[in-house]
Amino acid sequence: MGKLQLIATAPMGLEAVVARELNELGYETTTENGRVLFSGDYIDICRCNLWLRTSDRVLVKMGQFPAKTFDELFEGVKAIAWEDWIPEHGEFPVEGRSHKSQLTSVPACQGIVKKAVVEKLKQSYHTDWFREDGPRYVIEMILLNDIALITLDTTGPALHKRGYRRQATEAPIKETMAAALLQLSRWNGHRPLYDPCCGSGTILIEAAMIAWNIAPGLRRSFPSEHWPVIPQRLWEEAREEAFDAVRDDYPLQLTGSDIDPAAIEIAEAAAKSAGLSGEITFNVIAAAKARPQGEYGCIITNPPYGERISSDKEVEKLTRQFGEMMLYLPTWSFFAISPYKEFEQFYGRKADKRRKLYNGRIECQYYQYLGPLPPRNPQ
Repeated sequence: MGKLQLIATAPMGLEAVVARELNELGYETTTENGRVLFSGDYIDICRCNLWLRTSDRVLVKMGQFPAKTFDELFEGVKAIAWEDWIPEHGEFPVEGRSHKSQLTSVPACQGIVKKAVVEKLKQSYHTDWFREDGPRYVIEMILLNDIALITLDTTGPALHKRGYRRQATEAPIKETMAAALLQLSRWNGHRPLYDPCCGSGTILIEAAMIAWNIAPGLRRSFPSEHWPVIPQRLWEEAREEAFDAVRDDYPLQLTGSDIDPAAIEIAEAAAKSAGLSGEITFNVIAAAKARPQGEYGCIITNPPYGERISSDKEVEKLTRQFGEMMLYLPTWSFFAISPYKEFEQFYGRKADKRRKLYNGRIECQYYQYLGPLPPRNPQ
């Protein structure tokens, strides 16, 4: 078999961040809306599921073809070599979406895709009935402008489900978004990091994992681990490489605070679950009273809004407090994600950089206030 065509799905606005991650892992990429395409082998399915911090899923591109009619959809799907992937007892549910296409009924299209896969597998396994009680192979059909893209999901539950967060505060930020905020900032593991609205601690935990080069998928499993087509030794090799890559030989300077004691309890439990107990300092304190320590640090935060705060007046007050706090931190940089268009006005000055991001389905701006860089990077 030649190189596999793989897709790393990307939240809207983070395609370039996902592509950069893949480039740093050694892959050449092509970026499209909502996804980054690259090629690889079975081992790359393992490595990318373990290592990608900002992508949602790793998919195998099985086929792409015009599909204006049910017949075209059926024949295109049937032409794919499903027997190379799905064993006789494999479970293969079909998910789907349709946009700007003549085939608008998603349930009908899902039925056609399922029927086509069954017909193809009948030819290989010489049976009319499939138990579907084995490994899980989620097939996804995306119809866009009358072109069908057919994929296999290697990831299962999305990659933001790292496995360390058992509980969460209201409206928590996803782990993938937290990692993206860190990667879009100037922070690195040798600089202090403070989150004055830390909630369940996600930004700080993701920061620790980045600083110590801990693969985000190390503490979870993936359905493709049970696929016969991917030798188990490849998963073992990829996990061993990831364990060997951890570098926890220097102290972290990570601190978070929140006004809610219950949130701090959740954050401490999540850090412990991530194997970072004692490595992150958490305090119960109002953001207005936060006093970050150190020089050339970064504040990166997802301040409350929507469900987490009761009025726009409170948002204004908190944002003004951020601006006042930074007056006493001349060497620090400040980064905040917020949907409020008046953020810069309340903060007291325009951001040096802004980037449109979506926190869940909420359109936000990532406001970036850049302080001076450290004189040199510590060795």
